[in-house]
Amino acid sequence: MEISELSVPDAWVFTPRQHSDSRGTFLEWFRSDALAEVVGHPLTLSQANHSVSRAGTLRGVHYAQVPPSQAKYVTCVRGRVLDCVVDIRTGSPTFGTFAAVLLDDVDRRGLYVSEGLGHAFMALTDDAAISYLCSTPYTPGREHGVDPLDPDLALPWPDDLTPLLSEKDAAAPSLKEAESAGLLPTYRDCRAFYDELRAAGAMAGGSR
Repeated sequence: MEISELSVPDAWVFTPRQHSDSRGTFLEWFRSDALAEVVGHPLTLSQANHSVSRAGTLRGVHYAQVPPSQAKYVTCVRGRVLDCVVDIRTGSPTFGTFAAVLLDDVDRRGLYVSEGLGHAFMALTDDAAISYLCSTPYTPGREHGVDPLDPDLALPWPDDLTPLLSEKDAAAPSLKEAESAGLLPTYRDCRAFYDELRAAGAMAGGSR
């Protein structure tokens, strides 16, 4: 796999090597050892999600309270989506910035989003199918959102598609409103939690 960290720290893109012949194509779309090497701890798999979306569907910007929040490893198994990772961690040097990644069924990239980061994507094709692995189960009371159309975020959604949002996402506060209401995770808390995960991962590795 080729691995690169995004401009938003604590998010990485994994591009798998694909092996094709007359029968079709084989690839490793997730490697726990490769992820643990760059993140510093393994991804504890607690839930696996799958969504299918029509073109223009916009999901996000979603995040969960820290700790434990929810880390995600996302890949597009059919079609094409524009995926955005947003740094919503107050106090972060890159607070309010984003990194955009095209996920599709051609390059078959995987995207890892650490706890405390915001995540959103728009389907660029009909029946775009996304699968993602999650570190914690969905917990409604700890899940929050930021308006994906917030002009201050200026996420690069394409102009030729009309955004289709859920009622919940359409009613989400702007980044400034969420910050003022004290709803956003802090960079300090996120860094402390990452350190806890790395320490736990090192201890588990040493006990084997």
